Amino acid sequence: MSADFTPTWLKLTSLFVILLGLLVAAGAHPATALPANILTDIVFWPLDGQQALDAEAAHMLAAISGGVMVGWGLMMWLVIDRLYLADPRLARLLLVESTLAWYLVDSTGSFVSGAIVNVLLNTALMLAIVVPAWRIGSRAAVVQP
Repeated sequence: MSADFTPTWLKLTSLFVILLGLLVAAGAHPATALPANILTDIVFWPLDGQQALDAEAAHMLAAISGGVMVGWGLMMWLVIDRLYLADPRLARLLLVESTLAWYLVDSTGSFVSGAIVNVLLNTALMLAIVVPAWRIGSRAAVVQP
């Protein structure tokens, strides 16, 4: 990945996290829960229609976790937009450490709950953030506008 594409890639990834958070948050209401139910069924492979966000507690947790994802995605966007050039090493620290913290907690919980596919999806997202973010702060990664 070229140094000048790093911030663009990370912004696209943060936009993906925001959109995924909105999809999960939509699971808070039965009328809008279909996409979140499909995602839930996918992460509890096989795709069999057996898993759904159909309890009040699941609706509440969908709202909370979706909101956290939207906030995390927005934070990533702002770190790249406002901090990437001003303090690249701090930008790298914030992106890498917060992503690894999320990955450890989310993937451990997914594993113990039987959502193995979610661990694989988490791994792909973690790598999509950490690999390019790791380059931030090196001489090759910082490109002046």
